Amino acid sequence: MKITAQEEYGLRILLRVARSDQKEGISIPALSEVEGLSVAYVSKLSRILRIAGYLYSTPGNKGGYVLALPAAEININQVLKVLGGALFSKNFCEEYPGAEKLCTNSVDCSIRSLWQMIQLTVDQLLDRVSLQDLISQEQASTDLLKSLLNPDHLLKPATTDKIIG
Repeated sequence: MKITAQEEYGLRILLRVARSDQKEGISIPALSEVEGLSVAYVSKLSRILRIAGYLYSTPGNKGGYVLALPAAEININQVLKVLGGALFSKNFCEEYPGAEKLCTNSVDCSIRSLWQMIQLTVDQLLDRVSLQDLISQEQASTDLLKSLLNPDHLLKPATTDKIIG
């Protein structure tokens, strides 16, 4: 399992826009320069984030991107799923059955149970993180995220009905 470049850079762009104090927004060329990415790639990621409702483009010559929602209302789990999808989706077995039409392990698969539990744990953690939580400096964000890893926070509110979302 890996975090894709699209997820990493998309989240970085969203965070950069959230940290911007420019009322007209931050332009694609400016995002490209500060993040060290090509203009084309920033355009692609910005478009994905705009279509998903996280960014709003301001019109005009000095226009750019601003958050479409308050940072506290932007759920990191949902952003990552928009940018790249879940680590393990419930459709995985149908999409990758191997050489057969149906997976040979579709009835009894202990590995699927492992992936489902990993996805559940990741979802439970990331559902508790907003973009606002990441705006602060690294140490403050680290402290917050460590508190979320407290065993009392994980595996409490979710049910097994929502193992894969």
